Amino acid sequence: MLYEWIKALHILAVISWMAGMLYLPRLMVYHCEAPTGSPQSETFKVMERRLLKAIINPAMGITWLAGLWLVWDGGWYASGWFHAKFALVLAMSAMHGFLTARVRDFAQDRNTRSARFYRIANEVPTVLMIGIVILVVVKPF
Repeated sequence: MLYEWIKALHILAVISWMAGMLYLPRLMVYHCEAPTGSPQSETFKVMERRLLKAIINPAMGITWLAGLWLVWDGGWYASGWFHAKFALVLAMSAMHGFLTARVRDFAQDRNTRSARFYRIANEVPTVLMIGIVILVVVKPF
């Protein structure tokens, strides 16, 4: 029964992490269009920081902890599909780190990337998420 509770916690954390990972680059698209120092820019800074600190970071931590427990308890570490999923989760975590650095850039008015860049970056978590879900549900190998 504990496995099922941890799995539920893991799924809730993944949903929260992905919601934030999909929303943060979208905020950055709009932040690019706000003049530096404007009230809009300052509001985006607050929104980005709060989203990262209050939702995305804790959700990622819980996702990792619960996921590693599920892998250990379920014996999934020997499965080929898990290795592929793990690689995609590492890529998602790298994207998380990349977006964290961009939040710092915006906070210091040092963003050098365009709104178009962030529109494209917004698709990366989506593609990774699709691959992860397919691997977990279908377990193709």
